[in-house]
Amino acid sequence: MTDALATSDALSLARDLIRKPSVTPRDEGALDVLQAALTLLGFTCERMKFEGDGGDPTDNLYARLGTTAPNFCFAGHTDVVPVGDGWTTQPFAGEVINGQLYGRGAADMKGAIAAFVAAAARFVKEGGPSKGSISLLITGDEEGDAINGTVKMLQTLKARGEKLDVCVVGEPTNPTKLGEMIKIGRRGSLTAKLTVFGTQGHSAYPHLADNPIPRLIKMLAAITAKPLDDGSAHFQASTLAITTIDVGNTASNVIPAQAKAAFNIRFNDLHSGASLKAWLQKTFDEVAAGHYELNARISGESFLTPPGALSTLVSDAVKAVLGVTPELSTTGGTSDARFIKDACPVCEFGMVGLSMHKADERCAVSDLENLTKIYHHVLSRYFADA
Repeated sequence: MTDALATSDALSLARDLIRKPSVTPRDEGALDVLQAALTLLGFTCERMKFEGDGGDPTDNLYARLGTTAPNFCFAGHTDVVPVGDGWTTQPFAGEVINGQLYGRGAADMKGAIAAFVAAAARFVKEGGPSKGSISLLITGDEEGDAINGTVKMLQTLKARGEKLDVCVVGEPTNPTKLGEMIKIGRRGSLTAKLTVFGTQGHSAYPHLADNPIPRLIKMLAAITAKPLDDGSAHFQASTLAITTIDVGNTASNVIPAQAKAAFNIRFNDLHSGASLKAWLQKTFDEVAAGHYELNARISGESFLTPPGALSTLVSDAVKAVLGVTPELSTTGGTSDARFIKDACPVCEFGMVGLSMHKADERCAVSDLENLTKIYHHVLSRYFADA
């Protein structure tokens, strides 16, 4: 494996990580690769393994250099989504072709992890922080259930009185070019399954049945008739997307006994999971009280780290390295930052996300080096002012 301390080379470490097929919830040695590199740098590494609560057993890694405050944390995940079809390269080979590093996890987010470790290596070579600590909070459960990963790691740290002061999450935040965007918050997510009940009967005698389908259509129309909101100061408008409607009826002359639908709401800071559940219940009751069942799950509330010291620190680093000023955004899906925001100020900045979760996932080798420089600048400035 690459001697990260000797080379401070993000590309070599990224390739080593990609070559471990850590499709969630499997680790396949990815954390071993990372732990070995961090141990060379002098980090104290601790494996945190959790299971239960309905999630897959998960191996996680917490690494820390130093014992005093402030504690600058980098958070990320080594698990990746399944490969899928359509690749023109081997998805776990870590090949470099025409200046692009190919492989599952190159963008999301083994590349960013490698860049941060390389940045930490350069910082350590220069003497490291005169006071304070650098830590990494790395889970193997971000792309999966997100039950036995970051949440339980944070609980463990809190229980023993270990504090994070700020955190940068290495998610692929940039839409098309490195330096375009820093995420300072995320929308919340509510996923709902709606079952509407009726009475089965012959389609020639609809008066003897109770067709649930028209009722379901009216209920869905009621929640999609107008926008949830027009957006807020830092968030775009909330969205509601119907993802499926299912009846499962194979007979054209039978009125079914029930009909089902599922939908997802991505909501901003004008709402909470609880307020949306209450709105759905009220709206559905007005149409079909007593004739439905609603199961709604909140995978994360909306959150915002207001523009301030942390976002300025990262933004200044991007400008120093690339000469551009990134947008401060709250767009996109959920990430583990939704858990970390309860522990400390958090923002997200990583690779370009154009190919994440796709066939031929990749990142530019030049982006790996520039991201390393950005992270190095962040560490240098943070501890210079600590």
